[in-house]
Parts: sequence; structure tokens; C-alpha cells
Amino acid sequence: MKAGIHPEIKNTKVTCLGCGSTFESTSTVDEISVDVCSNCHPFYTGKQKLVDTAGRVDRFRARTEAAKAQKESLGKKAAKATARMEAKIAKSESEAPKPKAKKAVKAEKPAEETPKTEQ
Repeated sequence: MKAGIHPEIKNTKVTCLGCGSTFESTSTVDEISVDVCSNCHPFYTGKQKLVDTAGRVDRFRARTEAAKAQKESLGKKAAKATARMEAKIAKSESEAPKPKAKKAVKAEKPAEETPKTEQ
């Protein structure tokens, strides 16, 4: 290994935010905080646990509620706009002159085929 180019390895304090346990490891930083450790991870414990980091579940629920409210308000606006457009189309159809019937085109007689000559 070249001297002076590698980071210094230190004893690191690792803190779990899910269960609050701490342990020591080695790393290039002094402290590490993790969401889930082996003491509280469902794979190791066999128990399901919801870890809500920084209110993610609450933020998700708030976003879904806002989307529903926006969809409902747009639904009312879209219904009004559709009704206005249908009324406008109905009005223009009643005022517009009816198209004239097209004349029938005479069918042309098929051209007579030239007889094939055998050679």
C-alpha cells in the first residue's frame, strides 16, 4: 500500500435509531446512525416492526389525502367544462346548415380485356 493516500481507520460508535442500541465498529468516520440494526431487524427478530423515520408514513398519508382532494376538485371542474363544451357543440350543430347530399358517381364500364395470344 502507498503511504499517505488511504484514510485513517477509527473505532466508530454505531447507534440504531429504531431500537436505541449502540455498538462499536471500525470506519473512517467517528459516529454512524442507522435506521435498523441486527437487534431490531425483522429478519433477525422474526417480528414485524414499523420504523417511521422522519414521519415518512405521515408525509405519505398527507400526500395521498391532498391528491384525493385535488382529484375531487378537478373532477367537479372537469364535469362543468364538459357540460359547457357539450352545450356549445349542440348549439353549433343546431345553427349550422345541414350538408347537401352528394351526387352518385356513375360507375365506369370496365375496360375490355385484350385477348391473350398464344405463341
